[in-house]
Amino acid sequence: MTFRLCDDLGQDGFGWIAEEATTRTSHALAANGNVWLVDPLDWPDAIDRALALGDPAGVVQLLDRHDRDCAALAERLGVPRVVAPDDLAGSPFEFVPVKRMKRWRESALWWPATRTLVVADALGTNRFYTAGLAPLGVHVFLRLTPPKALGELEPDRVLVGHGDGLTGVGAADALREALRTSRRGLPGVLVRLPFSGRSQ
Repeated sequence: MTFRLCDDLGQDGFGWIAEEATTRTSHALAANGNVWLVDPLDWPDAIDRALALGDPAGVVQLLDRHDRDCAALAERLGVPRVVAPDDLAGSPFEFVPVKRMKRWRESALWWPATRTLVVADALGTNRFYTAGLAPLGVHVFLRLTPPKALGELEPDRVLVGHGDGLTGVGAADALREALRTSRRGLPGVLVRLPFSGRSQ
């Protein structure tokens, strides 16, 4: 598997992405001398870079089925793994419930101090989500019931579990537009889907 770096957040962290059809993306977020891995895949170069940002504090798995390498990395680093959390003591993060179902439990991570939103699966930027029609899209299975609570946020950064993130001017507008057009854009996305299947 081939990886590349993405989502350079400066001292706040970075992302790395698997160059494959599903474009699985992981992130390291750093604050106050600590670093958290979010939905990580185990790419040694990225893990080493993440640990250079601070002491490992935890592995955050935002989606119940995003097992990836979360458990193995948490064990190796000697830190807790939390799955679709409602809160995370000792961190600067808040969490927004996205979906609470038997087979889909997902939380979005909101970092108020840096206006950073991280969404595992409900939003994405690759063609499965957008069909090349917009910078950001809602997961096809959620387009009839989009996570409207995310629209109450004003992020400067929208990081996703599938694809490159959006940063800077326009990120908040892209989020609102993705949620606003979620239902009516469903037919156009369905006919342009490049692949299907459950994400990881």
